[in-house]
Amino acid sequence: MPTPSDTSHSFWQHDFGDYTPNDPLRGDQTADVAIIGAGFTGLTTAREILKDAPGTKVVVVDMGVVGFGASGRNGGFNMTLFGLEPEVTLARWGREKTLEAVSYMQQAVTFVKDLAQGENLSSDYEHTGMLRVAYSPAQLKRLRKTYELLDELSPSGTYQFLDEAQSQADIKSPRFVGAIQEENSGILNPCKHVRELKRLAQEAGALIYENTPVSHITKMGTTVRLETPRGNLFTERLVIATNAWSHMIEGLPKIKKRQRPTFTYQVVTEPLTDDEWARVGWSKRQSFEDNRQMVHYLRRTKCGRITIGGGAVVTPFGSSMAHDEAPKIWNALTEHLAWLFPALHEKSIAYRWGGPVSVNLDLTPEIGFIGDERIIYSTGCLGHGVSLTQLNGRLIADLVQDKKTALSDFWIVNRKAIAFPPEPFAFLGQMAIQTGLNVWDSFEERSLRR
Repeated sequence: MPTPSDTSHSFWQHDFGDYTPNDPLRGDQTADVAIIGAGFTGLTTAREILKDAPGTKVVVVDMGVVGFGASGRNGGFNMTLFGLEPEVTLARWGREKTLEAVSYMQQAVTFVKDLAQGENLSSDYEHTGMLRVAYSPAQLKRLRKTYELLDELSPSGTYQFLDEAQSQADIKSPRFVGAIQEENSGILNPCKHVRELKRLAQEAGALIYENTPVSHITKMGTTVRLETPRGNLFTERLVIATNAWSHMIEGLPKIKKRQRPTFTYQVVTEPLTDDEWARVGWSKRQSFEDNRQMVHYLRRTKCGRITIGGGAVVTPFGSSMAHDEAPKIWNALTEHLAWLFPALHEKSIAYRWGGPVSVNLDLTPEIGFIGDERIIYSTGCLGHGVSLTQLNGRLIADLVQDKKTALSDFWIVNRKAIAFPPEPFAFLGQMAIQTGLNVWDSFEERSLRR
């Protein structure tokens, strides 16, 4: 069991307590469907296939333990944001596809809510709503335009625009000057949730092997071979649900160019006292994020803490994934929390952690085929994957079974994506985008520095 000082684990993993992983895969095996990655995407895909076709041999392998990757260390936001921003999606893909994306994400949030509540999952799920807040006049002006776009693309009443007094009515931060409020959003404990998804997948009949990294993938006639340390897995259909880790798999050059990891970081406080909560408010327990380009996201936990993440990110050069620690960013998050809530300026931080999210060059989620339709991959969650990945799992289950459905017709399937160039150009391109976003934030927040 990790100790509280172990920054390689998230708060959610600490909070879960003792966990016993499944045994690794040993010896050669066969499968009808193999899935690499036992996170939200992979486990949902496994269960949905078996709900449709009981008796299918579905084998899921993961390089670590269920809940160690992104599905066990994210913020736990069941939210409707697709891609980077609705404005970016509109500019890149046009109005019709943006409407489809908005509808898809509304459906995704409902899918997760209904699953957590309908199956009575031990996920600490709360459907509390969400705010997007502005700190400066420039951010507020842009926020109003975002609201007008979302209101135009969504059913009437989905979003409400709040003025300064309304935005501070419940969450008592003097920094809010306005907000967008959305009721159809929730929060959950991601590590508890993904391990509940493991339970559901196993109860449906899936075989799940943990601590089983796949070193190489080889197409062999009508089958695909997955090489692991203790045996090979031969399968008719393969789903690669590794997201930010996808570039680590050898044998499929296409997937290496589809996404790159970007590391984001979080901290969580010690539990607040009753007096501190009285000064902070937040009785409705809704989550919120700010309207910065390098966004911060905050929420309450079930046990009375505040988590804050986002802000600066780390873009690695090459394929290294050893970037879970970032003391300067953790300090900046702590300072931002104190800036938002002066009453908490001396509040201790209990846990710090980080992890990678999957970023596409055109900042849009992607599901695609490699060669023929035997191999399916999913990438590009951009840190907004709690709801997206789980509905994607249902979509991928349709694709695996060659079903033509409203989900499988969603335009992100086998879309024309822009591949990343080789290093150092990929790294330099990401750094240029990141620098531009930081300059944008600095410009919009110039009035706060005076």
